[in-house]
Amino acid sequence: MSEPMRLDKFLKVSRLIKRRTVANEACDAGRVLVNGKTAKASLAVKPGDVIEIAFGGRTVKAEVLSVQETVKKEAAAEMYRLL
Repeated sequence: MSEPMRLDKFLKVSRLIKRRTVANEACDAGRVLVNGKTAKASLAVKPGDVIEIAFGGRTVKAEVLSVQETVKKEAAAEMYRLL
């Protein structure tokens, strides 16, 4: 079973957001929801969590499938499923 991971790190490793600083800023601005609640960058995410990110006018919604410390670019999309 994989350990929970900080939300900002998960967003970067999964490449939902390219840089961790950008992930932090999105969390601070309240543009990231986990399971329907506004989430801080330090929140621990685990498989089964649903993350919503507001990018300007569109929202990306994804379910966490796995949490990994490092992942190759090609395999990053396997960490989540878009909803």
